[in-house]
Amino acid sequence: MLKLRDGIIELYKKVATSIPPDVENSLKNALTLESPDSRAFNSLSIILENITKARKTNKPVCQDTGVPVFMIKLPNGISQKDINEIVREATAYATVKVPLRANAVDIMEDKNSGNNTGEGFPVIYYEESAGSSLVIDLMLKGAGCENAGLTYKLPDLDLKAERDLDGVRKCIIDSVHKAQGKACPPYILGVGIGATKDQVAVLAKKQLFKKITETNPVPQLRELEERLFQEINRLGIGPIGLGGASTLLGVRIAANHRHPASFFVDISFSCWATRRGRLIWS
Repeated sequence: MLKLRDGIIELYKKVATSIPPDVENSLKNALTLESPDSRAFNSLSIILENITKARKTNKPVCQDTGVPVFMIKLPNGISQKDINEIVREATAYATVKVPLRANAVDIMEDKNSGNNTGEGFPVIYYEESAGSSLVIDLMLKGAGCENAGLTYKLPDLDLKAERDLDGVRKCIIDSVHKAQGKACPPYILGVGIGATKDQVAVLAKKQLFKKITETNPVPQLRELEERLFQEINRLGIGPIGLGGASTLLGVRIAANHRHPASFFVDISFSCWATRRGRLIWS
């Protein structure tokens, strides 16, 4: 299993030091929407320059290398316990090798573990694999954008949001308006709709692992994503909250069934430095 450990270390390095092509291309497209003499244009230019330098020098794109969040598809016959141990070992090595900033703090003692491992850290979710390969998706989730996330319970009288997709739309716009440029826009948003608070939180986070260019298979949700892209970019918050036409790079929405008496919506924010990658181990 040493080769798998080393593969995860390399995955950490790739994710920390390079932005995925779909995100980088979206940032380049956003640049074309801003006036060349604007603060928005200048901010996006610096962001794109930083992405290029990080990739060339193998340095982290952002000083906050975040919370490692894994989505792992596990074939039959492989133990979650074994994979947990390998991921934790790889995380400790990657903290030194990449390097990653040490971000795991013990709640009781308020002490940093120093190697990004601890109780529930890194965060790991498992699904059963449809094939024989182990598929490991990793996202480095910065604290600033994680802090911006919100959960809503519909109906919401203050927003005049009912238990329907228009109510969901109002929640998403409200969450961006409340962020007010915090969490380093332009954002990517993951949205989960469903029956319980914990369910929608995980569902929303899963959407951030998808490419911006992916097409939502549900027509109603696809239409809502397209509408929100236009409406949120008209808010004028802009890159880093300095104003402009580029507040949102993309939004991905997924919905589960709900209880007749419950309708939860979770919005998970990702900053422009959306760092994710995949390792397929056969």
